[in-house]
Amino acid sequence: MQELMTTVAWIDLVAPAFFLLCWVGYSAFADSNVGSRRSLMGRIHELREVWMQRMLARDNRIGDMQVVMILAQSNAFFASTSLLIIGGCLAILGAREQAMNVLQVIPGVADTPLFVWEIKVMLLVIVFVFAFFKLTWSLRQFNYVAILIGAAPPPDQAETDSGRAYAQTAAGVASRAAEHFNKALRTFYFGLAALSWFLHPYLFIALTALVVLVVYRREFRSHTLVILGPVGQRFPGA
Repeated sequence: MQELMTTVAWIDLVAPAFFLLCWVGYSAFADSNVGSRRSLMGRIHELREVWMQRMLARDNRIGDMQVVMILAQSNAFFASTSLLIIGGCLAILGAREQAMNVLQVIPGVADTPLFVWEIKVMLLVIVFVFAFFKLTWSLRQFNYVAILIGAAPPPDQAETDSGRAYAQTAAGVASRAAEHFNKALRTFYFGLAALSWFLHPYLFIALTALVVLVVYRREFRSHTLVILGPVGQRFPGA
């Protein structure tokens, strides 16, 4: 074990630790109650409540079903992409000698120990397996939203207490589906940063930090959030 550690550069130990710290730490912050009260996801949840309340008041809900189907199709596309990436990574592990021969031409890769190279591939597998599970769970929840729309009470109950409670329930399930889809997309961003570890661990660290800045800006400081307004502000006409 000691001999193995001496062949591994210290930066190849720090880089994945920094990656996991950023990925897990940012997710814990963004998905917490504190983060959701200031994020774009929190604002969109309020819009889903408006959507479901208006859905109850409509006789024809085919349009609402189509919206759910479009959202579910995005999950299916990214889930299929995740499987392709996972399959490619596993194929590389099975043909690691050929893959390493191809990568020998890249500066900094030629001296990578086999053990470290396999860890790099396995990190990608873990990242995209996590994304796949999030996407498929999001897809199932959008199916539940479709069922909730199909089972919604008639329009004359839209303004009753039971109707408002039903709309909040449907909006809550829709938001949970969207939250898992958002977590999967965030994982894709971090997965792209993990690819840079094959080139250089310092580049891996830099791109991981850049991904944190990008996703933070999009979720908490984006122009879309400015246009929609802060969480808690009433939508015009709602």
